[in-house]
Order: sequence, then C-alpha cells, then structure tokens
Amino acid sequence: MTGPARVTTVVATRNRWPDLRHSLPRHTGPVILVDNGSDDGTPRLVRDAFPHVVVVELGGNQGAVARNVGVEAASTPYVAFADDDSWWAPGTLERAADCFEAHPRLGLLAARMLVGTSERLDHVCAEMAASPLPREPDLPGPSVLGFLACAAVVRRDAFLAAGGFDAVVHFAGEEERLALDLAAAGWGLAYVDRVVMHHHPSVSRGPATARAALVARNRVLTAVMRRPWPVVAATVGATLRQRGPGVRGVLRAVPRLPSALEARRALPAQVERDRRLLGG
Repeated sequence: MTGPARVTTVVATRNRWPDLRHSLPRHTGPVILVDNGSDDGTPRLVRDAFPHVVVVELGGNQGAVARNVGVEAASTPYVAFADDDSWWAPGTLERAADCFEAHPRLGLLAARMLVGTSERLDHVCAEMAASPLPREPDLPGPSVLGFLACAAVVRRDAFLAAGGFDAVVHFAGEEERLALDLAAAGWGLAYVDRVVMHHHPSVSRGPATARAALVARNRVLTAVMRRPWPVVAATVGATLRQRGPGVRGVLRAVPRLPSALEARRALPAQVERDRRLLGG
C-alpha cells in the first residue's frame, strides 16, 4: 500500500525532444517539465506522448532559473531534479524521501550519478564521497558544499527560502551559490550514494569550450556574490591563467557585475572556512 507522492521530479529542457522520448518514460511519480523556449515543438510533443507530465512553457530561455518555476509548481515536500538526458533509478526517490524525513536538517541530497551504458561513476561524485568536510552526525552521508544539479533532491521549503538558482549565473556552475546559501541558512547538504541517478549525455550538447567559458564566468560571479574580496581577486587571477576559456569567461562576467554586486552578501564565518577547506 502506497501513500501520497513525496517527491516531484522537475526537468528543465530546451530543444531536446529526442532525449526526452527516452528519459521521460523512466520517471515515476509526479513530473513537471519546464520548457526554456524550445522551438522544436517539445511542449506539444511531450503533452501528446506523456499526458501525465505537467508542462510549463516559459517562452524564453531562463537557464537554471527554470527549475525554480518547477519547484514552485510542485506540491510535494521534496523535489528531485533531472535533465532531459537523465533519470532516477527505480525506488531511489523513495529512499531520498526517507532520508529527508529521518534527518530534519537535511536541505539537499546529492546523489550518486552513473554515466552512460558503462555506468561509470561521475568524477564529481567521487570527490563528494571523499569530502574533507567534517562528517556531521545528523546527516545521512558526507557533508558537501556542492552538487550536480541534474542529480540532486531538495527540501522544497529550504530551496525556495534560499532563493533557488539565480539569474545572475543563469546556467553552468549554478550549483555553488545555492549550496553556499543553503549552508548559510543552517541546512545540511550531504552526498548519499544509495540514491542513484542515471545520466546518458545527449549527443546534441554544445561545444565543450563554450561551456568552459560559461563555467569560468559563473565562478567569478559567484565569488563576487559571496566570497571575501581577496578570494574574488584570486579567483579572477586563476581564471585568467586558464587562457582562452578563462579570459572569455572573465570578459563575459563584466556586464553582469552590477547584478552580482547588488546580490553580494558575506557568508557566515564557518561556511567560508568550510569553503576554503575545499579549495578550488
């Protein structure tokens, strides 16, 4: 006998119908698909093929902020994120909900992500499993200050109170600012390897160099929004030393600096110490 759904899966997408055809049938429970202004007919195709999926059309590309819209539309206490080329392993979201209910301070659960048909462990998950942060007894796994957005489950109220993903960063590396703000609010973030996400990277991804420049831009913007000024300076210097993508990233950060400065606030001392312990 099963009770009401506890977890809603939110999928943000743009022009990825071929991937959604294969991933959406693998989701269980409530699913909300937020469309970032697709022009390939994705919303109509999803509604026709998967009538159980709630489709929200944004009319334009809001990047990671699209996930916020999905979380706001969800009525369950917990929300899992998935990309159009990823899906949760059977039964794993029930385990995630159990973790949240057994650990009231848990605000975000970072899952184990297996990549491709070989089910290779994503290198970020290996790093989270070996997190140098002190293990906290009221959390279900190693403490972390980062996560993969397409393999995370959040406590809905905590996510919304922390502001979700922000428009300053928009997309690529959007996880760091949210992780810092959740920790600043007193929420715990933990890596839990018994909660599993499958990721089969889309063949329609953009060039890796373009994404690298976005990640570099957003690393600088996140530092401006939350880190001490000496750390900001060091971040800019390290990013410029990456040459091509790094230089492009710093240049692309400049038009967004007024918005980043407006959103700037200092982290609690303990969160800043934990962030420094992670390095990078």
